[in-house]
Amino acid sequence: MNIDMEKIYISDLDGTLLQDDACLSPYARKTLSALIENGVNFTVASARSLASVRQILHGIPFRLPVIGLNGAYISDFATGEHLFINDIDESLASAIYALARKHHCWPFVSTFSGTEDRVYYQRLANDGMLWFHDNRMSCKDNSVHHAKNIEEKFSEKIVSFAIVNTYEKLKPLSDQLQADFADTIETHLFENLYSPSWWWITIQDKKACKSIAIKTLAKYAGFQMENVTVFGDRSNDLEMFKVAKTSIAVENAVDEIKKHATKIIGTNQNDSVVKYISARS
Repeated sequence: MNIDMEKIYISDLDGTLLQDDACLSPYARKTLSALIENGVNFTVASARSLASVRQILHGIPFRLPVIGLNGAYISDFATGEHLFINDIDESLASAIYALARKHHCWPFVSTFSGTEDRVYYQRLANDGMLWFHDNRMSCKDNSVHHAKNIEEKFSEKIVSFAIVNTYEKLKPLSDQLQADFADTIETHLFENLYSPSWWWITIQDKKACKSIAIKTLAKYAGFQMENVTVFGDRSNDLEMFKVAKTSIAVENAVDEIKKHATKIIGTNQNDSVVKYISARS
């Protein structure tokens, strides 16, 4: 796969490309599709699963692979095939799960069975977990499954943990995860934009971060990192800001991201990412 054009645009989804309702506006959908069809090199790097990315961005004619689960997956958007998978070692996954349970938390566990993506849960222990479950059901996401014993699923490729609870409950767990496993995992602690007061910890393999995924994609697709422009708004975008030539924060981004940005544009609600690309294409 070879990319001829000099400019490569890679955007985060939630809070960046998407509006506050987690959707593309009609303007953004139409304009982005036209830009890609006319040769603009654009893709996304999201914390979302591939199933969720495909559901939200259906109809967009991506030519470049998309990055999901913060870099755990690099996948063909049209076919759903995973080109690269960065999974968590089974023994490490067991240790992470044991620590989560020690803190009285019940994780969602994302796996790849060899043929399909799956998200397992053993118990929906709070309204934040219920929100996620119901959201995926409303989107007809058939990857979500109840498991009587979630540890029995650890023979599959484990690509991510997502733990949902209050900040007070998750902060000590997040600190302990960093203390015990900092050299082997990537963790992000953040408040859910769409379910306020419920916080998440996402946990992936150390290689599953957006910066490494973009470098892998560059090698695969044949483009240079010096030609990459990235867009983001939250802490999980920080690493890709550090490796891209141009890093653009939306106005609604957290201060940490703005400090590392080469430019700050308008808000996600104003379709600022698409407008920025359109003005330069």
